[in-house]
Amino acid sequence: MSEMNTMNVPVVATRGIILFPNQEILIEVGRDKSMNAVEEAEKFFNGHVLLVSQTDIMVDEPHEQDLFKYGTLVQIKNVKRKTGFLRVTFGGLQRARIDSLNEDSQMFFASVTLLEDEMGDHDEEVALIRTITNEIQKMSPQNVSIPREIVNQFTMGISSTQLADQFSQYFPLQLDRKQQLLETLNVNERLMMIIQEIQREKTLTTIESDINERVKGRIEENQREYYLREKMRAIREELGDVADVGEDTDEFRQLIENNPYPENIKQKALEELQRYEMLPQASGESGVVRSYLEWLLKTPWWQETNDDEDLNKVRNVLDSDHYGLEKVKDRIMEYLAVKQMTGTLDAPILCLVGPPGVGKTSLATSISHALNRKFVKASLGGVRDEAEIRGHRRTYLGSMPGRIIQGMKKAGVVNPVFLLDEIDKMASDYKGDPSSAMLEVLDPEQNKLFSDHYLEEPYDLSKVMFVATANYLGDIPEALRDRLEIIQLSSYTEDEKVNIARKHLVPKQLRVNGLNETQFTLSDDMLRYLIRHYTREAGVRQLERVIASLCRKTVLAILKDSKASIDVTEAMITEWLGKTIFEYGQKEQKNQVGVVTGLAYTSFGGDVLPVEVTYFDGKGRLIVTGQLGDVMKESAEIAFGFVKSHAKQLEIESDFFEKHDIHIHVPEGAVPKDGPSAGITLTTALISAITNREVYSDIAMTGEVTLRGNVLPIGGLKEKSLAAHRVGINRIVIPKMNMKDMDDIPQVVKDSVKFIPVESMEQVLKEALVQ
Repeated sequence: MSEMNTMNVPVVATRGIILFPNQEILIEVGRDKSMNAVEEAEKFFNGHVLLVSQTDIMVDEPHEQDLFKYGTLVQIKNVKRKTGFLRVTFGGLQRARIDSLNEDSQMFFASVTLLEDEMGDHDEEVALIRTITNEIQKMSPQNVSIPREIVNQFTMGISSTQLADQFSQYFPLQLDRKQQLLETLNVNERLMMIIQEIQREKTLTTIESDINERVKGRIEENQREYYLREKMRAIREELGDVADVGEDTDEFRQLIENNPYPENIKQKALEELQRYEMLPQASGESGVVRSYLEWLLKTPWWQETNDDEDLNKVRNVLDSDHYGLEKVKDRIMEYLAVKQMTGTLDAPILCLVGPPGVGKTSLATSISHALNRKFVKASLGGVRDEAEIRGHRRTYLGSMPGRIIQGMKKAGVVNPVFLLDEIDKMASDYKGDPSSAMLEVLDPEQNKLFSDHYLEEPYDLSKVMFVATANYLGDIPEALRDRLEIIQLSSYTEDEKVNIARKHLVPKQLRVNGLNETQFTLSDDMLRYLIRHYTREAGVRQLERVIASLCRKTVLAILKDSKASIDVTEAMITEWLGKTIFEYGQKEQKNQVGVVTGLAYTSFGGDVLPVEVTYFDGKGRLIVTGQLGDVMKESAEIAFGFVKSHAKQLEIESDFFEKHDIHIHVPEGAVPKDGPSAGITLTTALISAITNREVYSDIAMTGEVTLRGNVLPIGGLKEKSLAAHRVGINRIVIPKMNMKDMDDIPQVVKDSVKFIPVESMEQVLKEALVQ
């Protein structure tokens, strides 16, 4: 073996692609290291690069142990730059052996030895070439994987090295065999390996031909058997030994003729029935048509329940099932009143929006109970396929209607209460956008003619009372939100939670755990203790779990310790449930410098959000931490800009910002936080820290700030004020333009919290900073 000189070149690792000398190939280069190698080769290595294959094509990020030791030195012929990848034409130059391979974060770089071909016995070489060209001429019509022009070149007297490399490039070989051909320097040995591959391919072709003949024979045998079976059945029918072929079609025909289906549905069903009768019973299509007929005829088209029109009775049912929620109950009563007055009315499409656990889903059940309607539910959380809503077309194997038609069939009537649960958690991907499909379902002007891909006939959804639920209004697409009648359900106050527990949760858990009222006593004071120290939530789910735990402990005490009844006390709660989880009134205990209590509105209700600011020697940097979103980071920049521009009025030294770094931190860094309503909180905390003035510990604030110091309105005031009240805040600074929202604030909060309306930062500082 003769070796040429060594050289250093960048390396491009390929997935199962091997390029032989004197051949060309177009490769899409997408991995960062490979793209860097191509760029580096063009700039500094005259377009030379080493192309080497991975030993395992499934490895995404190969290292030295994942690459073969032999590759091909190639010349970059052409590069087309696309978004995210390069389309590169490589021309093979010479075989190369990797002596050493260096890897860094940018690319592979190799020191290689260039290798030359070794020529064998000339007569043997001639015989091998003749054998190969004869075999290729025989197999070329069958082997479509080798281009015709390449086959022609094989027979035109090209050199043995060209013949070997060109065959190796185009013949469908396994990766390890191609790599073996690349690493074999003796030309005669390579030609012998090629003859072995041709013989192997001929053997495989023979085996394939034999298999095809056997399959064809079996198909013909099955067809003959099917023909004979059909003939036998016809003879038996003629003799009266079996029932008519269309025995099960009578049931379908009776359904169509004896029921008031719409005319278009009758016509469609009769057409499909006629087609079903003509199909052989053993064919796969027969089952598809039968399944379609069942869906078409068993989906409700005229069946309807009568609404309970006793308005007082309906109101009593709603009040007994749910405490509070007056807006929702009033809306249901309005709908029934107008329907009763006019005799007809398109059903409303309500969307109940609120944090988890406030009773959105159970309220929909109560609505169906109050109206005496059937209830059906579709959970939309995580749905990302449009066919889930509209159904699959009948051309697909295993196709079926979407969730809307499935729900209607389950309800059995055209006017159920249809709950679309978690409508804000629908997603979209390459299979379509289900939220766009919901536009037709939830538009009163369009859902009279709802189109399901499977049914293929328009379906009237106008009598369905849709009730959607969502945790967060912002996650519902705007076009879909426009079709919904939004009803906000806010967090419960402490008094509301006590009433809900007294009227609903405790009786339910007594029933579930087999207790009666005399065996388990939980006073209102103990309920408040549970709410304050063992739950912190917008709804009542955790409260119900805690009450259930106490009931189970009671059952155990009655059976094990022979107790007659249990009167739950504070000590007993601590013993059974462990130490308290939350501290009631968790606010700053004393006035602080650089610490201000802000208020946040999340999909789980309101929450308090302390903001901390400090400064230290530095170069004027602003550091913001606590996993804040882009909008909140901008609020911090605005607050910083306001303080710097008003430094003189605030009695801050002119060179303070050049000599100090300022750090803003919002605790609970693992929780993402965003929104503009922390503007005045951030500004107040900055000024407090820099001027060393204390902030009152009993005050919280919310509001967006501008560079001029104006205070702009915010959303979620009710939830934020409930959160402040929950932790014992006495005063809340709010934008003056939010005073119109005071009607939504519960009276219990108004009685214990003073709301301070402001229009400028000057007013905020006057209220918040200790003078």
